Amino acid sequence: MHPALPIFLVFFGCCSNVIFLEELVKVYPNSGNTITFCAFIFNCLEGLFITTKFLTVRPVIPIKYYVLMVAFFFVVQTLNNYTLGFNISMPLHMIFRAGSLIANLILGALIMKKQYKVTKYLSVVLITIGIALCTIASAGQKEKMASHTGDAAYDYFIWVIGLCLLVLSLFLSALMGIFQEKTYAQYGKHPSEALFYNHFMPLPGFLLVVSDISRCFSQFNTSEPYSVPSLGMVLPWAWLWLLFNTISQFICIKSVFILTTECSSLTVTLVVTLRKFVSLVFSIWYFKNPFTLTHWAGATLVFLGTLMFVEIFSRFEPYRRLETRLNQLKKVKT
Repeated sequence: MHPALPIFLVFFGCCSNVIFLEELVKVYPNSGNTITFCAFIFNCLEGLFITTKFLTVRPVIPIKYYVLMVAFFFVVQTLNNYTLGFNISMPLHMIFRAGSLIANLILGALIMKKQYKVTKYLSVVLITIGIALCTIASAGQKEKMASHTGDAAYDYFIWVIGLCLLVLSLFLSALMGIFQEKTYAQYGKHPSEALFYNHFMPLPGFLLVVSDISRCFSQFNTSEPYSVPSLGMVLPWAWLWLLFNTISQFICIKSVFILTTECSSLTVTLVVTLRKFVSLVFSIWYFKNPFTLTHWAGATLVFLGTLMFVEIFSRFEPYRRLETRLNQLKKVKT
């Protein structure tokens, strides 16, 4: 498959997913678990029919490794869902998740004893400053969120909890990435298999939030009717948007998995990073989310730092000279 197709589908699926997701969470800020549950069910279908042939095909990677991956994956997804009900805006949520390289570098140095170039640390400094700027700029915008209560002290308290959950999610996600890296180094990459088991095995975990999902289903049933002329039907708009969100998310995730088999990891990281930036800009424009000059400065630092981290600029001679000089200075100091 030519890489242009999955790259296009990454942008199409992921960016359109932002529309349906934000439409839902603006009205139903606690619907994250329901949205994730439906996505997991849908994402299992292809793997059940094609990849595993109804679980008759033995997985290449032992199940015990998938159990640990799934535990990480489920907890990270659940934490990300809950933050949307803690006065965390969608732009801030996206910017925080784009800063996952900070956690990757810290845990890579502590757990895997990796040595990084000076430019890697500079990129993380840029990302950290960018996230800090966006966080400060978002602190006064809690009253614009659907989860806002009007009690200033309480709203600020749950906003801080939301930030803590985002930070915890970042580090757990980085820890999951390290575990996946070690597993794939031993058994090889099997994207379709991993996609299926990472969505199939966590399904029993949703029993822990079944009351939350049931309550959300009831709320969706009472949403305003939306006419679908092509089908001759009238459906609650929340259910229709949930369907669109689920399909677009599947296209997004599947395309990223395909891209990992067609392109280098650098290309994949670049595509995903650019997709996040486009999604952020689109969210600001389409939903008219409050975004100040401070937000823009912070977002720019985050994405510039990300591009620096994956060494996109290393093909430019001035950057290579700067990098060489910084590494020489590092050696002198050590």
